[in-house]
Amino acid sequence: MVQLNPHISVDCVIFGFDGQHLKVLLIEREQIPAETPSMPSGLLKLPGNFINDVEDLDHSASRVLKELTGLENIFLKQFSVFGSPDRLDNPNDLAWLRYTSGMPIERVVTVAYYSLVKINESNPTESLLDKTSWLTVSDLPKLSFDHNLIIERALDELRKELRTEPIGFELLPKKFSLRQLQNLYEVILGNKLDNRNFRKKVGKLEYLIAQPEKERGVSHKPAQLYKFDRKIFLKNRKDVGFVI
Repeated sequence: MVQLNPHISVDCVIFGFDGQHLKVLLIEREQIPAETPSMPSGLLKLPGNFINDVEDLDHSASRVLKELTGLENIFLKQFSVFGSPDRLDNPNDLAWLRYTSGMPIERVVTVAYYSLVKINESNPTESLLDKTSWLTVSDLPKLSFDHNLIIERALDELRKELRTEPIGFELLPKKFSLRQLQNLYEVILGNKLDNRNFRKKVGKLEYLIAQPEKERGVSHKPAQLYKFDRKIFLKNRKDVGFVI
Protein backbone atom coordinates (compact mmCIF):
# COMPACT_ATOMS: atom_id res chain seq x y z
CA MET A 1 0.00 0.00 0.00
CA VAL A 2 1.37 3.41 -1.01
CA GLN A 3 1.91 5.73 1.94
CA LEU A 4 1.89 9.50 1.78
CA ASN A 5 4.70 11.40 3.45
CA PRO A 6 2.99 14.00 5.68
CA HIS A 7 6.08 16.18 5.95
CA ILE A 8 7.04 16.80 2.30
CA SER A 9 4.83 18.15 -0.48
CA VAL A 10 5.22 19.55 -3.97
CA ASP A 11 3.47 22.70 -5.20
CA CYS A 12 3.30 23.68 -8.86
CA VAL A 13 3.09 27.23 -10.20
CA ILE A 14 1.57 26.69 -13.64
CA PHE A 15 1.98 29.78 -15.81
CA GLY A 16 0.01 30.48 -18.98
CA PHE A 17 -0.24 33.44 -21.39
CA ASP A 18 -3.51 34.54 -23.02
CA GLY A 19 -1.91 37.06 -25.39
CA GLN A 20 -2.32 39.97 -22.98
CA HIS A 21 -1.77 38.71 -19.44
CA LEU A 22 0.47 36.25 -17.65
CA LYS A 23 -1.80 33.90 -15.72
CA VAL A 24 -1.47 31.17 -13.12
CA LEU A 25 -3.64 28.10 -12.70
CA LEU A 26 -5.25 27.86 -9.26
CA ILE A 27 -7.60 25.39 -7.63
CA GLU A 28 -10.44 26.06 -5.21
CA ARG A 29 -9.87 24.50 -1.83
CA GLU A 30 -12.67 22.11 -0.95
CA GLN A 31 -14.78 22.84 2.09
CA ILE A 32 -14.40 20.80 5.27
CA PRO A 33 -17.06 20.09 7.94
CA ALA A 34 -18.27 22.94 10.10
CA GLU A 35 -16.97 21.39 13.35
CA THR A 36 -13.44 22.41 12.35
CA PRO A 37 -12.41 26.10 12.43
CA SER A 38 -14.50 28.16 9.99
CA MET A 39 -13.08 28.23 6.47
CA PRO A 40 -13.43 31.12 4.01
CA SER A 41 -15.46 29.98 1.01
CA GLY A 42 -13.78 29.89 -2.37
CA LEU A 43 -10.23 30.11 -1.00
CA LEU A 44 -7.73 29.35 -3.75
CA LYS A 45 -4.45 27.46 -3.67
CA LEU A 46 -1.70 26.21 -5.90
CA PRO A 47 -2.06 22.67 -7.21
CA GLY A 48 0.03 20.39 -5.08
CA ASN A 49 0.10 17.27 -2.97
CA PHE A 50 2.14 15.26 -0.52
CA ILE A 51 4.69 12.98 -2.09
CA ASN A 52 4.34 9.26 -1.57
CA ASP A 53 7.09 6.95 -0.42
CA VAL A 54 7.64 5.28 -3.79
CA GLU A 55 8.08 8.31 -6.07
CA ASP A 56 10.71 10.98 -6.42
CA LEU A 57 9.98 14.69 -6.30
CA ASP A 58 9.99 15.28 -10.05
CA HIS A 59 7.54 12.45 -10.60
CA SER A 60 5.23 13.89 -7.93
CA ALA A 61 5.25 17.28 -9.64
CA SER A 62 4.61 15.69 -13.06
CA ARG A 63 1.68 13.76 -11.59
CA VAL A 64 0.13 16.94 -10.19
CA LEU A 65 0.60 18.68 -13.55
CA LYS A 66 -1.09 15.92 -15.49
CA GLU A 67 -4.06 15.89 -13.11
CA LEU A 68 -4.54 19.64 -13.44
CA THR A 69 -3.75 20.20 -17.12
CA GLY A 70 -4.05 16.81 -18.80
CA LEU A 71 -0.59 17.45 -20.27
CA GLU A 72 2.61 15.42 -20.15
CA ASN A 73 6.24 16.13 -21.07
CA ILE A 74 5.90 19.90 -20.64
CA PHE A 75 8.34 22.44 -19.22
CA LEU A 76 8.78 21.86 -15.48
CA LYS A 77 11.52 23.21 -13.23
CA GLN A 78 12.20 22.93 -9.53
CA PHE A 79 13.11 26.41 -8.26
CA SER A 80 12.93 26.58 -4.47
CA VAL A 81 12.09 24.91 -1.16
CA PHE A 82 9.76 26.50 1.39
CA GLY A 83 10.25 25.22 4.91
CA SER A 84 9.55 28.07 7.32
CA PRO A 85 8.20 26.79 10.67
CA ASP A 86 5.35 29.34 10.48
CA ARG A 87 3.97 28.11 7.13
CA LEU A 88 1.04 26.51 9.00
CA ASP A 89 0.50 29.18 11.65
CA ASN A 90 -2.97 29.86 10.24
CA PRO A 91 -5.24 27.44 12.17
CA ASN A 92 -7.60 27.16 9.19
CA ASP A 93 -4.77 26.00 6.93
CA LEU A 94 -3.60 23.45 9.49
CA ALA A 95 -7.16 22.17 10.09
CA TRP A 96 -7.72 21.79 6.36
CA LEU A 97 -4.51 19.81 5.88
CA ARG A 98 -5.23 17.50 8.79
CA TYR A 99 -8.79 16.83 7.68
CA THR A 100 -8.08 16.26 3.98
CA SER A 101 -5.00 14.12 4.60
CA GLY A 102 -6.27 12.26 7.65
CA MET A 103 -2.86 12.68 9.24
CA PRO A 104 -1.70 14.51 12.43
CA ILE A 105 0.34 17.10 10.53
CA GLU A 106 2.46 19.63 12.42
CA ARG A 107 4.89 20.91 9.80
CA VAL A 108 5.26 20.58 6.02
CA VAL A 109 8.21 21.42 3.79
CA THR A 110 7.20 22.02 0.18
CA VAL A 111 9.39 21.73 -2.90
CA ALA A 112 8.18 24.24 -5.49
CA TYR A 113 8.17 23.88 -9.26
CA TYR A 114 7.05 26.15 -12.02
CA SER A 115 5.68 25.07 -15.36
CA LEU A 116 4.82 26.79 -18.63
CA VAL A 117 1.79 25.62 -20.60
CA LYS A 118 -0.36 26.82 -23.47
CA ILE A 119 -3.71 27.71 -21.91
CA ASN A 120 -5.75 26.52 -24.87
CA GLU A 121 -4.11 23.09 -24.72
CA SER A 122 -4.68 22.48 -21.01
CA ASN A 123 -7.52 20.12 -20.14
CA PRO A 124 -8.08 19.54 -16.41
CA THR A 125 -9.60 16.23 -15.41
CA GLU A 126 -13.40 16.32 -15.26
CA SER A 127 -13.48 16.09 -11.46
CA LEU A 128 -11.34 19.25 -11.20
CA LEU A 129 -12.74 21.23 -14.11
CA ASP A 130 -15.16 23.33 -12.03
CA LYS A 131 -12.58 23.94 -9.32
CA THR A 132 -9.77 25.36 -11.44
CA SER A 133 -9.34 28.85 -12.83
CA TRP A 134 -6.69 30.93 -14.61
CA LEU A 135 -6.05 34.20 -12.74
CA THR A 136 -3.87 37.14 -13.77
CA VAL A 137 -0.60 37.01 -11.82
CA SER A 138 -0.53 40.76 -11.21
CA ASP A 139 -4.00 40.76 -9.60
CA LEU A 140 -4.19 37.77 -7.26
CA PRO A 141 -6.32 37.57 -4.10
CA LYS A 142 -5.00 36.24 -0.79
CA LEU A 143 -4.27 32.55 -1.31
CA SER A 144 -3.96 29.61 1.06
CA PHE A 145 -0.78 29.03 3.06
CA ASP A 146 2.23 30.94 1.67
CA HIS A 147 1.19 30.42 -1.95
CA ASN A 148 1.30 34.14 -2.82
CA LEU A 149 4.97 34.12 -1.82
CA ILE A 150 5.64 30.95 -3.82
CA ILE A 151 4.14 32.54 -6.95
CA GLU A 152 6.19 35.70 -6.39
CA ARG A 153 9.40 33.66 -6.17
CA ALA A 154 8.40 31.63 -9.23
CA LEU A 155 7.89 34.84 -11.22
CA ASP A 156 11.34 36.07 -10.14
CA GLU A 157 12.85 32.82 -11.40
CA LEU A 158 10.90 32.99 -14.66
CA ARG A 159 12.19 36.51 -15.30
CA LYS A 160 15.79 35.41 -14.77
CA GLU A 161 15.43 32.40 -17.05
CA LEU A 162 13.65 34.38 -19.74
CA ARG A 163 16.73 36.53 -20.35
CA THR A 164 19.05 33.61 -21.12
CA GLU A 165 16.88 30.64 -22.09
CA PRO A 166 14.22 30.25 -24.83
CA ILE A 167 11.52 29.25 -22.35
CA GLY A 168 9.07 31.98 -23.40
CA PHE A 169 8.20 30.00 -26.53
CA GLU A 170 6.56 27.39 -24.30
CA LEU A 171 3.79 29.94 -23.73
CA LEU A 172 3.25 30.98 -27.35
CA PRO A 173 1.45 29.26 -30.23
CA LYS A 174 3.71 27.23 -32.55
CA LYS A 175 3.49 30.13 -35.02
CA PHE A 176 3.49 33.65 -33.64
CA SER A 177 4.05 37.26 -34.63
CA LEU A 178 6.85 39.46 -33.31
CA ARG A 179 4.19 41.57 -31.64
CA GLN A 180 3.00 38.54 -29.69
CA LEU A 181 6.58 37.75 -28.72
CA GLN A 182 7.21 41.31 -27.53
CA ASN A 183 3.91 41.36 -25.60
CA LEU A 184 4.98 38.18 -23.80
CA TYR A 185 8.34 39.63 -22.76
CA GLU A 186 6.79 42.90 -21.61
CA VAL A 187 4.15 41.13 -19.51
CA ILE A 188 6.63 38.81 -17.81
CA LEU A 189 9.36 41.41 -17.25
CA GLY A 190 6.83 44.01 -16.14
CA ASN A 191 8.05 46.87 -18.32
CA LYS A 192 7.71 48.24 -21.83
CA LEU A 193 10.41 47.42 -24.37
CA ASP A 194 11.52 49.74 -27.13
CA ASN A 195 9.91 48.38 -30.27
CA ARG A 196 12.82 49.25 -32.60
CA ASN A 197 15.51 47.78 -30.33
CA PHE A 198 13.46 44.65 -29.72
CA ARG A 199 12.99 43.95 -33.41
CA LYS A 200 16.67 44.69 -34.04
CA LYS A 201 17.66 42.01 -31.53
CA VAL A 202 15.09 39.58 -32.89
CA GLY A 203 16.47 40.04 -36.39
CA LYS A 204 19.81 38.60 -35.22
CA LEU A 205 18.32 35.40 -33.82
CA GLU A 206 18.93 32.57 -36.27
CA TYR A 207 16.56 30.27 -34.42
CA LEU A 208 13.51 32.44 -35.19
CA ILE A 209 12.36 31.25 -38.60
CA ALA A 210 10.05 33.42 -40.74
CA GLN A 211 7.06 31.50 -42.09
CA PRO A 212 5.43 31.90 -45.51
CA GLU A 213 2.09 32.86 -43.94
CA LYS A 214 0.72 35.84 -42.02
CA GLU A 215 -1.81 36.34 -39.25
CA ARG A 216 -5.46 35.67 -40.00
CA GLY A 217 -8.66 37.09 -38.59
CA VAL A 218 -7.06 40.20 -37.08
CA SER A 219 -8.42 43.75 -37.17
CA HIS A 220 -5.03 45.24 -38.05
CA LYS A 221 -2.62 44.63 -40.91
CA PRO A 222 -1.68 40.92 -40.76
CA ALA A 223 1.86 40.42 -39.48
CA GLN A 224 4.48 37.90 -40.55
CA LEU A 225 4.48 34.69 -38.51
CA TYR A 226 7.57 33.00 -37.05
CA LYS A 227 8.55 29.67 -35.51
CA PHE A 228 11.14 28.83 -32.88
CA ASP A 229 13.64 26.22 -34.10
CA ARG A 230 15.08 24.45 -31.06
CA LYS A 231 17.62 22.48 -33.09
CA ILE A 232 19.20 25.65 -34.44
CA PHE A 233 19.23 27.20 -30.98
CA LEU A 234 20.99 24.20 -29.45
CA LYS A 235 23.48 24.01 -32.32
CA ASN A 236 24.49 27.67 -31.91
CA ARG A 237 24.06 27.88 -28.16
CA LYS A 238 27.71 28.71 -27.47
CA ASP A 239 27.42 31.77 -29.68
CA VAL A 240 24.23 33.03 -28.07
CA GLY A 241 24.88 35.69 -25.44
CA PHE A 242 21.20 36.40 -24.92
CA VAL A 243 17.83 35.11 -26.02
CA ILE A 244 16.01 38.42 -26.52
